[in-house]
Amino acid sequence: MDLPRPSHHGEEKFDWLSQWYPVAPVCDLDKRKPHSKRVIGLDVVVWWDRNESEWKVFDDACAHRLAPLSEGRIDQWGRLQCVYHGWCFNGSGDCKFIPQAPPDGPPVHTFKKARAAVYPSAVQHGIVWFWPNTDPQFKDIFTKKRPPYIPELDDLSYTKSMGARDFPFGYEILMENVMDPAHVAYAHYGIADREGGTPIEISVKRSAIDGFDAERELARSKFIPPCLYYTCLDFPAYQSNESVSSGLTKEEPSSHMSPKRALLILICVPVSPGNSRLIWTFPRNFGLWTDHIIPRWMLHMSQNLILDSDLYLLHLEERKIMKAGPSNWHKACFVPTKSDAHIVAFRAWLRKYSGGQLDWGTNFSSALPPTPPKEQLMDRYWSHVVNCSSCSVAYKGLQVLEVVLQIFSIALIGIPVINHGVMSVAARITAVSMAILCFAASRWLSYFIYKTFHFHDYTHAFC
Repeated sequence: MDLPRPSHHGEEKFDWLSQWYPVAPVCDLDKRKPHSKRVIGLDVVVWWDRNESEWKVFDDACAHRLAPLSEGRIDQWGRLQCVYHGWCFNGSGDCKFIPQAPPDGPPVHTFKKARAAVYPSAVQHGIVWFWPNTDPQFKDIFTKKRPPYIPELDDLSYTKSMGARDFPFGYEILMENVMDPAHVAYAHYGIADREGGTPIEISVKRSAIDGFDAERELARSKFIPPCLYYTCLDFPAYQSNESVSSGLTKEEPSSHMSPKRALLILICVPVSPGNSRLIWTFPRNFGLWTDHIIPRWMLHMSQNLILDSDLYLLHLEERKIMKAGPSNWHKACFVPTKSDAHIVAFRAWLRKYSGGQLDWGTNFSSALPPTPPKEQLMDRYWSHVVNCSSCSVAYKGLQVLEVVLQIFSIALIGIPVINHGVMSVAARITAVSMAILCFAASRWLSYFIYKTFHFHDYTHAFC
């Protein structure tokens, strides 16, 4: 389909390195240790500075010999310590201690070259954000320009569950996918929906360098570059049965009730060519009880199943688009219906303001990494579990339970053997039966752990 070109006139280009980028949800960060992340081609370390009670984002390289600070530790004084030679840095990046420097020698730790490179950072909506430039002129950038703000994420009447996962395909492909409602009935067949696609009327209302707005039935969407895409759905609010006596029937909307609202907030983070990260949250002001009853790791289990179902095809799709050339997307792809309006608008925005693709600066070439085996490509452990506080705890707990079941099965088998002359036949049969059940449960649990936390294949032909 052909949409009007963006309304912005002129030759202004989008500056990818003058934007706020999300690093990680706070709920998945451990204050006791530093965390390694890659965002927009930059390797950074996130750590909790207890002296200033703030999350800090540094360049992940010690000033001494460029060893990764993310492999370090937080020392007893709350400083970030490089474990290669023990250099210590405070939250401002100042080197406070060099073990190898003689105490009566020159204070080399105060030299400018001994400092760690510090990125401006802030916490908003339960996410650590950073500005990808360590130049001191950007130290107070948060007071001048802030990350995109969504009021519902600060509203206590909304749910707040959040998750994140890394993907083996690039930012552009991820952004296209989250903007595409038409693929759900097919790519997620049997999981999120049953096959049955219908025409979807999507209209783009405004497009400029700061993104675009779009509408479809019951939903409003917005793209705020570089990372944020969200959809807001409002549902009519109805009176309960108790209100019938006031003259309102159950089917009549109440004038004094707020509508039920749900948002699909999808934050697409560029990691490196061929790699991206999704941070998701689906706040709503109804059904809040589910977040209190259903463990977060169980919610992630179902969400990862959905994400897995189109992961492989998106990885392969990106290779085909790169072969055609990102600037030729409009020629290579045939998009005749309004259901693709979001994607067409995004590609038009990308072409007008960034030459058809993300600008990595000098960090990377645009070459894609090789395709690994499918089991490695769709691995859940390194792409999600190891970075998720809830799933990693559940993973370790279920592994312990598996071992306990195996120990019980061995112990129960041994009881009839040791007490052969004492136990009755019925008691021996019961013990052996329980041993078999424990062993079978441990085997099933092993299978469950593997499919939930490591690899779950999805073959579309048999779903």
